[in-house]
Amino acid sequence: MTEPQGALLTGSVNFDDAEKTMRTVAEILGRHVRRIPDGEVGKRFHWIMFQPDVLGEADGVERVGEQPIPFGAGLDARPLRLADGVDPAGITLPPLGYAAAAKDSYPIFARLREQGVIGQGIRFQVSLPTPVAVISSFFTGADRAAIEPVYADALLHELEEILEAIPHEDLAIQWDVASELGILEGASGYGSPMEGWWSGDLLAGIVTRLEALVDAVPLDVEVGVHLCYGDAGERHFVEPRDAATLVQLADALVDSAARQLTWLHLPVPIDRDDEAYFAPLAQLPRLDELYLGLVHREDGAEGARRRIAAASTAVNQPFGVATECGIGRAPEGTTEGILRTHAEVAAPR
Repeated sequence: MTEPQGALLTGSVNFDDAEKTMRTVAEILGRHVRRIPDGEVGKRFHWIMFQPDVLGEADGVERVGEQPIPFGAGLDARPLRLADGVDPAGITLPPLGYAAAAKDSYPIFARLREQGVIGQGIRFQVSLPTPVAVISSFFTGADRAAIEPVYADALLHELEEILEAIPHEDLAIQWDVASELGILEGASGYGSPMEGWWSGDLLAGIVTRLEALVDAVPLDVEVGVHLCYGDAGERHFVEPRDAATLVQLADALVDSAARQLTWLHLPVPIDRDDEAYFAPLAQLPRLDELYLGLVHREDGAEGARRRIAAASTAVNQPFGVATECGIGRAPEGTTEGILRTHAEVAAPR
């Protein structure tokens, strides 16, 4: 059985503040990780679910329905629509919140590194959603194509702010890719159809969008892609038959992006410790860093080792370990145990 090397945190961590996240990760996984995120604390706790509250403030964007739909942490989950007669090109979106969060958290990271809590050479990781995720989740019909360039520009502006505020040698950007897999798999998205709104081949449209995001990250900044099947209520929007769709998307992206990915993360469902699930991974292109999301809180190191053994039958390159999605929604009190499992089943970097 191949011994995994190192660990990746895909973003969210179930703590109340960024400093606790970074201190805890550094203490438990400091020798295993190359990057540390801030845990996606505050309004980012539920990933993109705070974006409707942000976008709904823009002139020309309206909330659907008269009554808020509570979603925890004071969020309103009502979807969005473009106002009648509005020209989407004239819409100015407010700051999305990602750059502000990164600029708040990076000084904490830098201070902890100066104090020796975080090791030298570890980077500050910022995870960003794709425009497809937000647009497919909160807009419908013709509004999706209309608002896409507006939102994509706003998100890239957030990236530019982050790049200006944080030294490039300290920074790693991760693009979270979840809704795209739902579209490729024909998933229902917890009740709502997950469909592409572009003409032509679905995969080609997704890859074109993803390569633009990857290539927007300068070469002196690390860039990774986290593929995911969702974790609302610790459930996927579709259970993959095997890793074939993941490999298809990863191969196309690696082939088309102008710059090289620093890392790629692939999810592994908890009940898949069979060789059939992992068999397509034999076709993965060679990567600088590959992480398999095979750590699950429910079965800890024992379950992770079963999945590592099965993965080792197909993966022909070194890989590290991760959870299949963020651990921000894990039950309170389980976070340290999940982090320790990474260290139990993988060697330090």
